Amino acid sequence: MTTLPMPGFAEVLAAAARIAGHAHATPTIASRALDAETGARLQFKCEHLQRIGAFKFRGACNAVWSLDEASAARGVVTHSSGNHGAALALAARGRGIPCHVVVPEGAVRAKLAAIAAYGAILHPCAASIAAREAVCAQVQADTGATLVHPYTDPRVIAGQGTAALELLTAHPDLEALVVPLGGGGLAAGTALAMRALAPHCRLYLAEPSGAADGARSFATGVLDHDFVPDTICDGLRGTLGAINFGILRTAGAQVLTVDDRQVVAAMRLAWTRTKQLVEPSSATALAAVLAHRPLFEGRRVGIILSGGNVDLDALPELFAIAREAQP
Repeated sequence: MTTLPMPGFAEVLAAAARIAGHAHATPTIASRALDAETGARLQFKCEHLQRIGAFKFRGACNAVWSLDEASAARGVVTHSSGNHGAALALAARGRGIPCHVVVPEGAVRAKLAAIAAYGAILHPCAASIAAREAVCAQVQADTGATLVHPYTDPRVIAGQGTAALELLTAHPDLEALVVPLGGGGLAAGTALAMRALAPHCRLYLAEPSGAADGARSFATGVLDHDFVPDTICDGLRGTLGAINFGILRTAGAQVLTVDDRQVVAAMRLAWTRTKQLVEPSSATALAAVLAHRPLFEGRRVGIILSGGNVDLDALPELFAIAREAQP
């Protein structure tokens, strides 16, 4: 297997050129009401309006179109609970190549339906990371497909960094960026763009307390994957990648944890104030700004709304969590 080089800002720029014409340049919005709620001046990068409804299309698209013709013909494979699988399936369909997605038990139904609708071949497996990787390896052996890891693949990281590239190009005066933290693909890509374009900026990583391996890892300086995720943020249940951890530590990122009730309250607030429907994993970033207000008051803050693939049937139950949290 070929080892890909560590990504840098040059790779983010190359990714931006490669995915132009495939991915959307998503809008940025502001909200005076949410500025008043947080005491900050917020700019929201609307990646929930990206193709497949999440930033993941950027990295998947960059990975697929980076392949040489012989490798592309054998297809791609990944494991995913939803958004990355849908993104890779759509990118592969755009290039006309096969896509295999290993899907764990318990994945959101709406996301599984999207993966299938984009033409991927689904391979069910148990929910553990070990089970996902084992099935991926078997598919690779059977088909010769190229593995496109959801967050540690350097091509994926570079592609995800194009969201922050667009945000910081449009708003170079931002003093802080807040992004969700799961495996760290978006976070690491954001760090690469931020260090090049806005070295004065501070990077904050929003993580659910029910899957806080990032917070523990940053506290000790050593990756800590000894946990069983317990959070409604299905897109943030993966473990922080080693390459991602290294990039984020170099960037001086800080992890902020929020609980599920704070996440759903932020999700509800985003809908109420901006009429933007984002998924729980995405709402962690706004939740972190609300929960850690003193860090952001008086500052210009960029928030990446990472995705909007919500199970609409589950919305009443989700919003009930937020109501229960109210005094």
